[in-house]
Amino acid sequence: MLYMRLYISAFIFVLVASFAPHIRAAEMGIAVVVNEDAISYSDLNDRYRLILASSRIPDSPQVRQRLMPQIVGSLIEEQLKFQEAARNDVDVSQEEINNGFATIAQQNGLEPDQFQQALEQSGINIETMYRQIRSQLMWSKVVSKRLRPQVNVSESDIDTVLNRLKDNVGSYEYLASEIYLPIEKPSEEEQVRDLARNLSLDMQAGKVPFFRIAQQFSKAPGAPQGGDLGWVQAGQLSRELDDVLVTLEPEQVSNPIRSLGGYHILLVRQKRQISEDNMPDRDQIATSLGMERLERLQQRLLLDLKSSAFIEDRLVAPE
Repeated sequence: MLYMRLYISAFIFVLVASFAPHIRAAEMGIAVVVNEDAISYSDLNDRYRLILASSRIPDSPQVRQRLMPQIVGSLIEEQLKFQEAARNDVDVSQEEINNGFATIAQQNGLEPDQFQQALEQSGINIETMYRQIRSQLMWSKVVSKRLRPQVNVSESDIDTVLNRLKDNVGSYEYLASEIYLPIEKPSEEEQVRDLARNLSLDMQAGKVPFFRIAQQFSKAPGAPQGGDLGWVQAGQLSRELDDVLVTLEPEQVSNPIRSLGGYHILLVRQKRQISEDNMPDRDQIATSLGMERLERLQQRLLLDLKSSAFIEDRLVAPE
């Protein structure tokens, strides 16, 4: 049976004394129009502060320049998710949002009121975290309502996976994570490449944690889980990724990998030989296949929403 899973991103609070993003324009001015809704400069500023605190990336003019396009893209996607939820009569209660917030607080070893106070003391608008939580909850309900009925895993599908695993007994498999930064138009090539390179270098140096960068920046289906791909065998990924995956050792982060759609960064968390003892059972395979297919469907839906949306960028170029 296929279950819808919701993952709330852990924050792991870091005190940030000063951000000073210096975004040019009035705080409440409109930065981006998304269909009938708007994203303000204040929204961008709040999200920037949250990302720096949660990812531990140090503030600088260069960091702002690299991150702002990604922040804009994330807020546009969130707005599209809210709009799709409204079209499908999907909503979440404040209690559900509070429960999500309490989960994040617990992951940080704090009570909700303590966590809220810590955020406020760091100058972080709590509403921007509520927005992230609300977006995840609403999108999860939309996916479950619209797409889950389309997912079917047959006994033949399960047999195919089992037979492949049996044929590869003795070979290595990798518990891997992925960050994916798409390039949606040619003009984004340099900006996305530079961001991928800088993030990769920072993670390789241990300056920023992989799974928090994945939660904030990756557009891969597993982003909310920190980029988790699960156990992957050679040949399962595209050739570009597969060639790099098999060269990585546990805890090693790859350099950016260019694919047809953008840049990928891989992390191998563990490596083991496939054996009869560690093979998943049929139910586990069915759940895994179902989630993979559901994730592909939701990514396709989001791309369709974006391609059909009216999006007007009013961002003021830096002086």
